[in-house]
Amino acid sequence: MAAPLSPPALSSCAPPSCAPSPRPLRTVAVVGLGTMGTGIAEVLTRAGREVIGVDLTEPAAARAVGALEAATAHAVRRERLTEAERAGALARFRATTDLRAVADADLVIEVVPESYAAKQRVIRELDAIVRPDTILATGTNALSVTRLAAESARPERVLGLHFFNPAPAMRLVEVVSSVLTSPEAVAAVTDLAVELGKEPVAVGDRPGFVADGLLFGYLNQAAAMYEAKYASREDIDAAMRLGCGLPMGPLALLDMIGIDTARTVLDAMHAASHDRLHAPAPILGHLAAAGLTGRKAGRGFYTYEEPDSATVVPDTLTPGPGGTSAVPVRTVRSVGVAGSGTMASGIAEVFAKAGYQVVLAARGQEKADTAKTRIGTSLARSVDRGRMSADAAAETLDRITPAGSYDAFAGVDLAIEAVAEDLEVKRRLFAALDEVCKPGAVLATTTSSLPVVACARATSRPGDVVGMHFFNPAPAMKLVEVVRTVLTSDEVHATVREVCATIRKHPVDCGDRAGFIVNALLFPYLNNAVKMVQEHYASLDDIDAAMRLGGGYPMGPFELLDVVGLDVSLAIEKVLHREFRDPGLAPAPLLEHLVAAGCLGRKTGRGFREHARR
Repeated sequence: MAAPLSPPALSSCAPPSCAPSPRPLRTVAVVGLGTMGTGIAEVLTRAGREVIGVDLTEPAAARAVGALEAATAHAVRRERLTEAERAGALARFRATTDLRAVADADLVIEVVPESYAAKQRVIRELDAIVRPDTILATGTNALSVTRLAAESARPERVLGLHFFNPAPAMRLVEVVSSVLTSPEAVAAVTDLAVELGKEPVAVGDRPGFVADGLLFGYLNQAAAMYEAKYASREDIDAAMRLGCGLPMGPLALLDMIGIDTARTVLDAMHAASHDRLHAPAPILGHLAAAGLTGRKAGRGFYTYEEPDSATVVPDTLTPGPGGTSAVPVRTVRSVGVAGSGTMASGIAEVFAKAGYQVVLAARGQEKADTAKTRIGTSLARSVDRGRMSADAAAETLDRITPAGSYDAFAGVDLAIEAVAEDLEVKRRLFAALDEVCKPGAVLATTTSSLPVVACARATSRPGDVVGMHFFNPAPAMKLVEVVRTVLTSDEVHATVREVCATIRKHPVDCGDRAGFIVNALLFPYLNNAVKMVQEHYASLDDIDAAMRLGGGYPMGPFELLDVVGLDVSLAIEKVLHREFRDPGLAPAPLLEHLVAAGCLGRKTGRGFREHARR
């Protein structure tokens, strides 16, 4: 793979090229023994460092010792640590309430509450205690490292060292330089991060840095989406887990981070960017003011078994088991799929596997036959991988009838279009389906960004029209966004949800607006990543690594953009910008330039990166 097209990240010199070998950091102090501070202490002790933990009160210091004992015992049970290694780690940790105990530390990491006043007080006190060559690191994820460094008598020895929660498990560490930080200090801390088994990313000083700078904008939009009652908390979270492969939905993640913490981060980001997308959603302030700060309080967006528990328990907002069962549904035995591309073929395969009779219609018999052949190849791969028998594959393929005309949809109970993402093309198709399909047939569009109601108005029966947004590849992806327009009947909505259950997909309900749930949250995040590169803040590789390692994303934003296609991404971002008219949603000029140059991603061999042609 060739080098990225973007400029390099802002990074600090590391030995041996442009700095002397840094002094090894053998003794490390951690000031603030909450969850993050205790996690950092565990990482350090297990890596052979002598660690001094400091907190304000004896109970807090004792809790940290207990937490370290429990965590290392758990590691022994999982055979990730031997008893001897555990004993050594515990012996290397001592907790105290006396800040003067850190006098001989080579590095002090403060992880006190996210407040300028609290952090500045610690830094001033440390100045009077530590050696002149001791490095002071702030664990902030939102505040200005430069502003904190200015409080020190030796600002060149102050930097940011941002671990991610839980620190023992998360591999990313952001090493944050201010304009005052010495290269030697950065090099020493970077070496330490590597020795701890982490992947350090060097970044400049701006709120949120890389990972949180991208993550918190996305979380904020999810909170605003929920506050607007566009979708339920369960559906928002399920959509992002199943549609994007994320380990946790955004609202559950806000509860884990702490809603008050998230609001502090967003406040700092908005103060620097003045971007409305970073202005904290009002619901975050309301929940924080009420003390509903997430898991640590036992209640936030969700309700938990007890404070600090990860176990969600039902509350008044939890959906009942009946769902839409009280609404009558229409019988669906046969399905028509319009289109001959990858998505149409995948949807036809899904329905045929579930036992439905499927008519796969395209503009011409040859195209329809080719699409069925593609399905046969897919089924053969499933047989080769042991996922289905040869007989089951043959029966599935026999349920699919290719047709060269939409007239073949005359008897289907559900017609699904999966043609080009062009509104006029879709409207003409729906007008044709209106003429061909029998009364009572459900008409569905798979659009990912166009208004479903515009398709509905092309028919004489808009109440029968609904959105069914499948994700690619349809046979593998479990999510379907079920999009109701203001005209969609309750019966049609209930029918489609029941069909989704039959084909073993997870339906999430959303209204008819640009992007629905997934794309409305995903593409602004991708656009903001492009802006980071455009502004020379970080490199493609560092941003991708930050989101994979720090955010748990299966792919970094630039990997994903090249897979999706830069032209497709640009088109969706233009739709979002046009619908919501928010300047923050305007497509990044760098993305527009690459599309204009024909650099569309993997399909052209070049996007943000160069790719071998297939």
